[in-house]
Amino acid sequence: MPVSGRASIPEATVARLPLYHRCLTDLQAEGRTTVSSEQLADLAGVNAAKVRKDLSHFGSYGTRGVGYDVDHLLVEIASELNLDHDWPCVIVGAGNLGSALASFAGFTNRGFTVVGILDVDPARIGRELGTLTVRHQDDLRDIVDAEHVAIGIIAVPPAAAQDAAGRLVEAGITSILNFAPTVLDVPDGVQVRDVDLAVELQILAFHEQRPARERPAG
Repeated sequence: MPVSGRASIPEATVARLPLYHRCLTDLQAEGRTTVSSEQLADLAGVNAAKVRKDLSHFGSYGTRGVGYDVDHLLVEIASELNLDHDWPCVIVGAGNLGSALASFAGFTNRGFTVVGILDVDPARIGRELGTLTVRHQDDLRDIVDAEHVAIGIIAVPPAAAQDAAGRLVEAGITSILNFAPTVLDVPDGVQVRDVDLAVELQILAFHEQRPARERPAG
């Protein structure tokens, strides 16, 4: 992620910044004003040296014997992640997953607001989901233009995911969070993050069996 006036921040560091932001938000809610690299590392599940290196990329070095100022660090990380303003999102797919995502309060708490949810199933269109009403996918461009949508979320079956991605790109969306277990074909310049829950479960299953494999025979 290039940062104005600074060296580019490594992708591995960028991936950890949301963890630090979540931990610091919790500390702030508890009334904590400072945190050491060791404490932040424990909360984020990484080592302290990695925390110090990550934060040094944007000039936060902490104070020896005191640690990092929680409020200041939150502002710094929010700025790096572009969380210092609201990001409107739209969900394509109003099934069980899409409905759950539309109702997830954690998005709003972290700077993301779901402003629309769409589907093609007549049985779902018109249904109320909290403050939202499920609309037809044909209304996507209208919502994107009216709400200045920045991010599209795909929560449809695999067979419909490519079509959903195409609609999002045509509407001007260049950042997509994809929950469908399939690889999307998108133009250069469109960022896609894939969240495949089945893959994550399979990885956990592998680790669950690993201790048994590593036990010596006999």
